[in-house]
Amino acid sequence: GVRYFAASAFVLGIDFGAYIALIRAAGMHYLLAAPAGFALGLAAVYFLSIRWVFVERRLANARAEFAIFAAIGVAGMALNEIVIYVGVESLSLSNELAKLASAGVVFCFNYALRKLVLFTRY
Repeated sequence: GVRYFAASAFVLGIDFGAYIALIRAAGMHYLLAAPAGFALGLAAVYFLSIRWVFVERRLANARAEFAIFAAIGVAGMALNEIVIYVGVESLSLSNELAKLASAGVVFCFNYALRKLVLFTRY
């Protein structure tokens, strides 16, 4: 868990930085900026996950593994959008606080699913 947390923190820096830059510098709506930033981190977190975080791997086929990893990421991105939307629209949080709340929820979701589905033995 510690390595996944460290990898996720690094990728969150990329995601959060892109999210804020797209909102502030490019004037993009927060619900469009969120998946753009999130997508930037997907390849980085996959690489870190297979090289540094998880020792066990279920699938020998790297393409199938990445497809499942990405599918979990897309589900996490949908969850990211929901949490950010609720945070901003219903709880009146700033874009930044809503994103940070989402990061915590999505971290737990992604870690649990990826560990269970991809990175444990049968």
